[in-house]
Amino acid sequence: MKIHFYKYQGAGNDFILIDNRNLEFPKTSVSTIQKLCNRNFGIGADGLILLENCSGFDFKMIYYNADGNEGSMCGNGGRCVTAFANHLKLIKSETNFIAIDGGHFATIENDLVNLQMKNVSKINVFDTHVFLNTGSPHHIQFSPTIKAINVKEEGAKIRNGAPYFKEGTNVNFTEQCSEDSFKVRTFERGVEDETLACGTGVTAVALAAFETGKTKHKTIIIEVLGGKLEVSFEKENNLYYNVFLKGPAALVFEGSISI
Repeated sequence: MKIHFYKYQGAGNDFILIDNRNLEFPKTSVSTIQKLCNRNFGIGADGLILLENCSGFDFKMIYYNADGNEGSMCGNGGRCVTAFANHLKLIKSETNFIAIDGGHFATIENDLVNLQMKNVSKINVFDTHVFLNTGSPHHIQFSPTIKAINVKEEGAKIRNGAPYFKEGTNVNFTEQCSEDSFKVRTFERGVEDETLACGTGVTAVALAAFETGKTKHKTIIIEVLGGKLEVSFEKENNLYYNVFLKGPAALVFEGSISI
């Protein structure tokens, strides 16, 4: 079977995008998804995204980690699938689509996609870290500098350790640069390695920074290995709402591959 695919990247977080409105892709085949995401034997990507029809929405996003298993919400993936839907002429400058964590609104302006993330009402602040869920679970550690951290090694220890164990968590190492900007390096579960960017991760960092008083700004610039992203939000009582993740989403190439 031959499939047509598109390769997109959002701040270096790269994805295989497939138009699966005909439901032909074998999405229960973990080994097929693993092979396609493999950087030596396949196309190579941090994850694979299927675009499908869904009543009441412009489309449905189904996200798979590079390990072949369906994942939780992926912020940069959501921005890339929005750009993909625009490329397919399913949408123009805005969209309402559904993902595993519910409905999402997004807008497109030039090559920038601004994606509304889920509201967050619970942020757990500990002495050594912060934990919250922005569509995916995130453990956040603030450090004076993150350049020398072995993110793969240290992230794996936290990802599989107490209290996360089998379910695991994404792990973010964060350095404050100014009153409204931070650097972030992320270990992503499912990829089991450091990625160049993580959308739900930088969103979590922005909210954690505000919650812990490290910033008073509600629009925050996050520098990742693959570029820069912007997170904006509002807060009322304990609820963070109108949470938006903004940044580039670009088509890299397209092609066909036998599976």
